[in-house]
Amino acid sequence: MDLTGYLTSDQAAERLGINRQSLYNLANRSADFPKPKKIGRTSLWPEEGVDAWRAQHPKRQATKREK
Repeated sequence: MDLTGYLTSDQAAERLGINRQSLYNLANRSADFPKPKKIGRTSLWPEEGVDAWRAQHPKRQATKREK
């Protein structure tokens, strides 16, 4: 099976600048977030889908209070 173009959960979370739990939360709560492909118990995320989602949802900028 060719898995080119897919990211592990850790890779997808790192690419988005979030932790793994936040990745799963997005997948469960955001209708437009790409769904993972399941290989056994492993979730693999489409690289293009993750990148396209990030482009549509830029990372929040930290406010002075958050810094």
